Amino acid sequence: MKDLNYRIVTVTPMQQNCTVLWCTHSNKAAVVDPGGDLARIEEVIDVQNLQAEIILVTHGHVDHCGMALQLSERLQVPIEGPQAEDAFWLQAIEEQGRLFGLPGVRSFTPQRWLEEGDQVAVGNLQLQVIHCPGHTPGHVVFYYPPEQLALVGDVLFNGSIGRTDFPRGDFGQLMNSIRNKLLPLGDEVQFISGHGPISTFGEERFSNPYVVADIA
Repeated sequence: MKDLNYRIVTVTPMQQNCTVLWCTHSNKAAVVDPGGDLARIEEVIDVQNLQAEIILVTHGHVDHCGMALQLSERLQVPIEGPQAEDAFWLQAIEEQGRLFGLPGVRSFTPQRWLEEGDQVAVGNLQLQVIHCPGHTPGHVVFYYPPEQLALVGDVLFNGSIGRTDFPRGDFGQLMNSIRNKLLPLGDEVQFISGHGPISTFGEERFSNPYVVADIA
């Protein structure tokens, strides 16, 4: 039996991939990037008979964390992440919500800012934290080496990469994060993006036009 299982819940009009992942030995769970549609997220927790113990945030854009505070209050669990350079995004969540038509979102400060090399516990699992700036300056990725699974937020997509035209986005930083932090994890690593279908780093290395151009 695998140590980790997950379900992807597509939330908000932006079709963001919120991931409920859990330790199969303890049924303790993390909710990664709860941008909205909390009833659908909580349904997964209930159906799978999970005990939520943490909310994880990859970065401070509203479609990824606009409802993190509300879910934290409802589940009585802490929020961890992103890295502290995204504090300005978290403080501006309500403004983001008005701009993108997402009512009811609330700003928050996580109980723990995350840094490169940190680990996050989910039941018996230990997820590695990788700081991958570029899409936002404080973007983090969560990686579980035993099962070669990464949750990469908006750093890398199936066939594309994250936008860098938002405040403090940086194309050079983004490509450096992909080239020097994600791809070295190995071609077999499967990743869940913030939007769109699952892929592997190997598939993107050979077919993603942005990645191919960068490493050529």
